[in-house]
Amino acid sequence: MARYSKEDILRLVKELDVKFIRLQFTDIFGTLKNVAITSEQLEKALDNKCMFDGSSIEGFVRIEESDMYLAPDPNSFAVFPWRPQPGRVARLICDVLNPDGTPFSGDPRYVLKRALKKAAEMGYDSFNVGPECEFFLFLTDSEGKPTIKTHDNAGYFDLGPVDLGEDARRNICLALEEMGFEIEASHHEVAPGQHEIDFKYQDALTTADNVMTFKMVVKTMAQRNGLHATFMPKPIFGINGSGMHTNVSLYKDGKNAFYDENDPLKLSQEAYWFIGGIIKHIKAITAITNPLVNSYKRLVPDYEAPVYIAWSARNRSPLIRIPAAKGEATRLELRSPDPSCNPYLAFAVILAAGLDGIKNKIQPPPPTDKNIFRMSREERMKEGIDSLPASLEEAINEMEKSELVRETLGEHIFTKYIEAKRKEWEDYRTKITPWEIEHYLTKY
Repeated sequence: MARYSKEDILRLVKELDVKFIRLQFTDIFGTLKNVAITSEQLEKALDNKCMFDGSSIEGFVRIEESDMYLAPDPNSFAVFPWRPQPGRVARLICDVLNPDGTPFSGDPRYVLKRALKKAAEMGYDSFNVGPECEFFLFLTDSEGKPTIKTHDNAGYFDLGPVDLGEDARRNICLALEEMGFEIEASHHEVAPGQHEIDFKYQDALTTADNVMTFKMVVKTMAQRNGLHATFMPKPIFGINGSGMHTNVSLYKDGKNAFYDENDPLKLSQEAYWFIGGIIKHIKAITAITNPLVNSYKRLVPDYEAPVYIAWSARNRSPLIRIPAAKGEATRLELRSPDPSCNPYLAFAVILAAGLDGIKNKIQPPPPTDKNIFRMSREERMKEGIDSLPASLEEAINEMEKSELVRETLGEHIFTKYIEAKRKEWEDYRTKITPWEIEHYLTKY
């Protein structure tokens, strides 16, 4: 990410003939919001004087305390490559401030910054994150509304003409590169209509910003190609869902703190403790990494998604995998998150869980190198392998008991999030589904 000053932004806007700037921020549920201003208002915005009504954003504040301010991060400046020239449109990602200029406790970006500060206090220079974002591309109907009809019948790593989403994926990659992304790989995934684009890992805050930008670009470019993109974890029964495998590593004094050349797995003691912390807290953080009712339709056996709480350096069925790359590339891959999560909150709770493991020297259980999906329930019990929450309700109950999650998110987001997710679960629980009509209407 480029390093810009206020003066740099004002100069670039003039040089690039930018007429509109979108001031973007994210609500606690991971939805991207924005306030559009003209270039004439930019200097005012860069002085943190752009106000908006926080009471209109779900989970933010009550109407009697509605005035909030946006503080643009100059380093997030990017021009939308798909908008016309002249009269370009750019964006700035913002922090949310209280009227007195202090950080708003309900801003997810602030939550991640606070977690990163704790890591810095423990001596860590950087928490690097590399997400693997999967999504589906679907056809739209005659009115432009999304369907769940896939645009192809391709499979893992297939090429055109079978993969009809190849053009859309190429256009997405080109747009992302114009916005400063370093694309490492893009390919068709296992399920029909499913795709993955991987961009280079960076520090957690930059990566969280990039995930939000990535989702916006994917949806925009898909629409321009006559398709609908969705990050819904499991849109179709009977095929793989979409995950966001999250690769993480800590750096200390400029070196990868997870690497130890003398260890059989080339992992440092800190890496083992970090694994131990995640395993200890995984049930409590799952409501954040997998936030929808639909998330738990993905977390079932037989579709490559992790269900069981274990780790391994040799197979992909456990929750945590140790990729083969070593040295500075040493990392842990947490396979449970899905792309519907709020990346700021997800990265914050993953980091907090791992740091708790390091702080309290939590040793993980022995690795599980067998295919867990083929183990019987008795075999799993014998080896002490527990399961992730099976529903959003179960995940919220686990989260509510966690002091670590409460402290990491702060009281405001912790309370608002649980309240909203309980309403979501209750709404789902009381609905009559097509499955019930199909199975019960004529039988009883």
